[in-house]
Amino acid sequence: MSVAAPSLQQARVEAIEAGAYEIPTATDIETDGTLEWSSTSVVVAQVHAHGRSGLGYTYCHPAAVQVIESTLSEVLQGADALMPERCWAQMQVQARQLGDAGVAAMAISAVDVALWDLKAKLLDVCLADALPRFHESVPIYGSGGFCNYSEAQLREQVGEWANAGLRSVKIKVGRDKLADPGRVELVREIAGPEVELMVDGNGAYTPPEALLWGEAFRDLGVTYFEEPISSQDLAGLAEVRRRAPAGLAIAAGEYGWNLPYYQRMLETGAVHILQADVTRCGGITNLLRIDGLCKARNLPFSAHCAPAISAHACCAMESVIHIEHFYDHERIERILFEGTLEPSGGVLTPDRSRPGLGLELQQAQAERYRVARGGSR
Repeated sequence: MSVAAPSLQQARVEAIEAGAYEIPTATDIETDGTLEWSSTSVVVAQVHAHGRSGLGYTYCHPAAVQVIESTLSEVLQGADALMPERCWAQMQVQARQLGDAGVAAMAISAVDVALWDLKAKLLDVCLADALPRFHESVPIYGSGGFCNYSEAQLREQVGEWANAGLRSVKIKVGRDKLADPGRVELVREIAGPEVELMVDGNGAYTPPEALLWGEAFRDLGVTYFEEPISSQDLAGLAEVRRRAPAGLAIAAGEYGWNLPYYQRMLETGAVHILQADVTRCGGITNLLRIDGLCKARNLPFSAHCAPAISAHACCAMESVIHIEHFYDHERIERILFEGTLEPSGGVLTPDRSRPGLGLELQQAQAERYRVARGGSR
């Protein structure tokens, strides 16, 4: 009689470590409708058990390193590495006095991804196959088109997306509202008539402005208007969604931190398409629950950013329609990690030959960008 992997019964979490890295933008500065930035911080968590290491990360302030190592690690020591959902629940309780949003939510998200990555590596399968996989691949859309880009920069970026076979592209709008129609027309010229046009307001509009500009964007062929107003104003967002012109989908949700927020967003009728970010919303554990919320309402789901993680997690989401292949995140992930996925035919397909996420931190390269070093516990 054979016994399958008996040693996994002793696969207990032995150590947790975290580090923060700050990656400068490709140009001096980037802007959207409400913010400008010159760098992006990434917190990487690693969980070790049974000779394997799981990796997760979040786009977050370096303060998340301390949350991981001083708070979350206390309940993870000795935890069963094959039970990430139980670990997630224990982390939620442990972080109760930190709140369920912001840095604490992102720290939990990074560790949750690391735990799922670890489980898949212990089982020696790619993470998509360790989850209740539904899709072989997930479509992506090109995202960037920052408000401060020159015409030449916008032409170059959109041209690269078109040459890569992407069927949908999205640019930032809302900083110079009068200039945006010309920018959208330029994108159409470069991308061609068959490519879906999408815009992201990052909350730059008031509800009346969003309705006015929504009509203008729809007349230019735009079919997807992301976060036209702040996602904190669910009643206002619901009014914009209700009165939006036919054929223009309102999307939002990337700043959701927990399941009750998404429940309120959907109960309010705030969106046609729900978004969530796996590195903010509670990791893979919560992302799969969000899929259930969408399925219960027959609403489509679109993943916000972090394509190296989202590619695996979204293969388990029946409601997913695409992943945001955000220029900043895709670039940062290639800088920090070995094993990132290359798009092919406009989709991302997890590599079954690489266990877990298939990622390894490029230590020497990453060290150049380190801003916070955590210890191992």
